[in-house]
Amino acid sequence: MKRVTAPVINVAMGVVMGLLVAGSFAFVNENRRQYTPDETIRAPRLPETLSFAGEAVPLDRWDVKEKLDREVLINHSNKGNIIFLLKSANRYFPIITERLKANGVPDDFKYLCIAESNLVPNAISSVGAASFWQFMSGTAPGYGLEVNKEVDRRYDLIRATDAACAYLKSAYQKFGSWTAAAASYNCGQGGYNGQATFQGTNNYYDLMLPEETNRYIFRILAFKHLLENASSLGFDVPDAEK
Repeated sequence: MKRVTAPVINVAMGVVMGLLVAGSFAFVNENRRQYTPDETIRAPRLPETLSFAGEAVPLDRWDVKEKLDREVLINHSNKGNIIFLLKSANRYFPIITERLKANGVPDDFKYLCIAESNLVPNAISSVGAASFWQFMSGTAPGYGLEVNKEVDRRYDLIRATDAACAYLKSAYQKFGSWTAAAASYNCGQGGYNGQATFQGTNNYYDLMLPEETNRYIFRILAFKHLLENASSLGFDVPDAEK
């Protein structure tokens, strides 16, 4: 058997490496294909004006507009969840809207319910807050919701909405602002009042709050914008699936 010389081995290895390099370039070029116009990713437009519970959102401020933009982009990109919410809203919003109106609470608070539970009836947070309005078992009884081993009224949409209204009306009476009342639903009346007192302002948009509360109102506003303008933003649910 003849001995294979070093030059022959080198040539063979060169051919193999050349094929590997050519194959890698072909793979890269395949994955660098240009998007067609229909596939172009476009940011959803922000509204020129926006309000929450009849209170104007100061979109003329760059920081406010930027925070809203962030939440709109994040939630708009989760298209499956927006479709889910549109379907769920057809089932639950009529009940929530009726109870909000009966209790004298602005209709926009139905979007707070989305921020809390995503309209999932059996939603439970990592700290044990439950159902649509995410009441804790320890605080729920203070707002008329019975919670024991046999019954848990937090899962009753009508009763839980009435309980949420009781909290929100109390917070509104304390802060004089529905926006502040909504923010306190996340951080508590004591937490919001403490920051407002320390920072010398009651205006949500002027306060430095914990990150979750800093984003909370903007998440609510994002849901309001996306659901109220779903069709123009490209979301559609067939009537048969509503």
